[in-house]
Amino acid sequence: MTSKAPLLSRTVVILLISMIAANIGGNMFGPLMPLYVQQLGADIEQIGLFFTLGMIAPLLFQILGGWLSDAIGRVQAMAIGSIAGLAGYIVFTVAPSWGWLLLGMVGLSMASSFVGPSFQALVAEESTEETRGRVFGMVQTAFLIVGVIGGPLGGFLADKWGFRWMFAVAAVLYAIATVIRLSMARKLRQQATAPTPAPSFKHLKASLATIAGLIVGGGVITWIFLSDGVSDVSFSMIGNLIPLYFNNIIGISKTQLGILFSVASLATMLLTTLGGALSDRAGERVGIVLGNLLIGGGILLMLNVTAYPLLIVAWALFGMGQALTGPAYNSLISKVVPNKLRGTAFGFFSTSLGIVSLPSPYIGTWLWQRFSPRTPFYVPLVAMTLMLPVIWVKFKLPKPGPSAETPSSPPVEPAAFQPEGASPD
Repeated sequence: MTSKAPLLSRTVVILLISMIAANIGGNMFGPLMPLYVQQLGADIEQIGLFFTLGMIAPLLFQILGGWLSDAIGRVQAMAIGSIAGLAGYIVFTVAPSWGWLLLGMVGLSMASSFVGPSFQALVAEESTEETRGRVFGMVQTAFLIVGVIGGPLGGFLADKWGFRWMFAVAAVLYAIATVIRLSMARKLRQQATAPTPAPSFKHLKASLATIAGLIVGGGVITWIFLSDGVSDVSFSMIGNLIPLYFNNIIGISKTQLGILFSVASLATMLLTTLGGALSDRAGERVGIVLGNLLIGGGILLMLNVTAYPLLIVAWALFGMGQALTGPAYNSLISKVVPNKLRGTAFGFFSTSLGIVSLPSPYIGTWLWQRFSPRTPFYVPLVAMTLMLPVIWVKFKLPKPGPSAETPSSPPVEPAAFQPEGASPD
């Protein structure tokens, strides 16, 4: 009797450990970054400008990072990105003014662009199509410990000793992750039996042309692209305003803010495996629609209460929604994109959507000042309501026929996440 292979391979487990170490640091400062920019002298409008400018750097690296992952290997790309990410953390720790933080954002953007698509593609490669939702669910469940630990730890360190000590601790954790990734890349390179072809512009051009063809082909990937575009634009308006809303308007402390994000991560962690199983059994669109309804409910509750216990409930709803949508999206994308193009596809998606949503943080701060602090938060609610019927109708995969393609070859129908922090690095 042969024993069944474990769902998570040894390579995925080791790199998942590095992701956890890196992203505890990322979750320490992620919810507090707008407050750090504010502390270094920026006003509300300048904060919007900062995060708008900060979105430019990822646009320069995302396609390159995804393509390089396809060309030289997943772990090798992760190792290169990690070195840039560590440099970014060091800049954050010593920055004398908020303008210097943009330099640190370049390093972290390169890390996110190289590490995130590579790890997602690696997880897909190390799983079967039948178990992919569960595997992504297990990976995200383990990964989400970073939010449970990172948010409260970052808030406590910032309240107790200040932002610079918080970033110093985060830099040490990221250095540990970098060492793990470099060691793994070196080991895999030594074990390689065949030479890796050198990356070329011709290969990059061909990959981008194929992805572009899939996106305009009118299949599932087209609708993923359109719905993600609407979501990215609307949620980019509010992502960096949430800490300011809680701290400046409602009046909760940095520690309480960190606890809220921890609650969301805990709720996601407890339910993500269930979300992956739901994706495998009922189809990806079920989890995506239900998850978005929960996220919308969380935002709506947040805007209409001020009591801290009710804010905890709102953030728990948000976390539950993430638990359902995350594995479903990852599973769906991995099924509609050829294996050899997954890294490029993640980078292409992120870059094209990022260009569209580039002005969103500034528009969000303009709505905050022109109308009220609550106004920007209603934009994603309206957008989500309009897109849910589209998702339900269009996010349905065709049933495989007798001549169905294998997962490693181009999908029959032209068709298309991110771990390191809200943006995996």
